[in-house]
Amino acid sequence: MAIEYLYTGMLYILILRAYDEIMTLTQIKIGTRGSPLALAQANQVRNLLIKNNPQIPEPVIKAIKTTGDKITDRHLADLGGKGLFTKEIQIALIEGKIDVAVHSMKDVESILPKELIIDCYLPREDPRDVLIGAPSIDALLEGARVGTASLRRRAQLLAIRPDLKILLLRGNVETRLDKLASGEVDATILALAGLKRLKRTDVVGTVLEPDLFLPSVGQGAIGVERRTSDLNIGKLLNSINHDKTEKCVVCERSMLAALDGTCRTPVGGLATLKGDKISLEGMLVWPDGTGIERLTRVGNKKEAHALGHSVGIELRNLAGPDFFESLL
Repeated sequence: MAIEYLYTGMLYILILRAYDEIMTLTQIKIGTRGSPLALAQANQVRNLLIKNNPQIPEPVIKAIKTTGDKITDRHLADLGGKGLFTKEIQIALIEGKIDVAVHSMKDVESILPKELIIDCYLPREDPRDVLIGAPSIDALLEGARVGTASLRRRAQLLAIRPDLKILLLRGNVETRLDKLASGEVDATILALAGLKRLKRTDVVGTVLEPDLFLPSVGQGAIGVERRTSDLNIGKLLNSINHDKTEKCVVCERSMLAALDGTCRTPVGGLATLKGDKISLEGMLVWPDGTGIERLTRVGNKKEAHALGHSVGIELRNLAGPDFFESLL
């Protein structure tokens, strides 16, 4: 009887190994938005998967048009928030039309569908913002027109320069640069990470340091989403995961969730990791720039999620109910 159980156990192990081998030989379908930047990010994921898993067939990239890509003349807050850049992709992932989804983490809502998880992050690119069109915010002419669709950028600009005229400027990087060149706006602000990934070294801009201009939660980070139940895909993604980036983004997004942050909430956050310590700077800005709540807290990297949550609660208490009522 013991030998029979032994053989049964060995057979079960062999079946599991064979299943894993079959799964690794299945071509992975990577879902992403169709913009040049989104495709560049998806190719980063694809190339890393091939490099770290030479046994798998080369993954294929599927571009999916989102509602946020289709409607570019209105604020995201008026359309339903950040989910407009991810909803169609997440539906395709849940339905099995793709195996993984690649996102700019600044575009991902703090609460994911229960069927999905993001537990793979690429090494973070520079998270800072870049001012294009002037050598500094102070150097902008009085009443200068600055184009942005970000309420965070708008609020921080108005906090520094209340005289500026903030105009809605949406679209991909090239579209916004073209509108700047044509004179529709005098300046704009872009994520440095996007310019680097597109290799737009020709774009002249001034990097805005976080102590002056705090970036968006998750800015500069690429996350890879999968079905929670798909453990084999999870194993493959684990081979390309960057632990330092994961801890920092988890910390920032935990703060965002505690704030119940949406596209209507001008919130900034940046976590940095040194040794065993993780530092998180969080910020809430009144939409018109008339007030700012900002603080920094430090904790153990093993408690990144808890640190983010506590910073979010502290910021929420500092701002008070009037702040959140002003967003309605």
